[in-house]
Amino acid sequence: MTFRGTTICAVHRNGEIAIAGDGQVTMGENVIFKSTARKVRRIYGGKVVVGFAGTVSDAFTLSDKFEEKLTQCGGNLERAAVAVAQMWHGDQAMRHLESLMIVADHDHLLILSGTGEVISPDGNVAAIGSGGNYALAAARALVENTDLSAHEIAEKALHIAASICVFTNDNVIVEDV
Repeated sequence: MTFRGTTICAVHRNGEIAIAGDGQVTMGENVIFKSTARKVRRIYGGKVVVGFAGTVSDAFTLSDKFEEKLTQCGGNLERAAVAVAQMWHGDQAMRHLESLMIVADHDHLLILSGTGEVISPDGNVAAIGSGGNYALAAARALVENTDLSAHEIAEKALHIAASICVFTNDNVIVEDV
């Protein structure tokens, strides 16, 4: 049986970056296995925040690989992201990992994918996972039409996604960089 994590949303606004994640882990297509999972975490001495969506064990593997590369690159987020993406895409075993990651430090917000992509999102808003499109639309609307902080926007976007997506719940954790 496959366990999947679901929705992550990140917002970079006014010098602040916030990454929010819901707490639902789904087993298969129709069972909520856990509702209080933590899919956003701090790494590299608390200076970097990582959010992941996809198969949970794969996400932890990628997060650990990313932290290793971050240490090797002296904390340079962009270099570490490219190194992990190259490894992820080029390594036969890692190529089968099913996950996406959003990573951020004080200055950068990036999406990493298993196809070898390192993406700096348009409009300083990113979202991944099954409810990612809902969270992305909500966050973009909130950025364009409110004066809310990055933290508030990321959190509200996740709650909106949870009201639409059955694979996303409203047990939201937000980490600010």
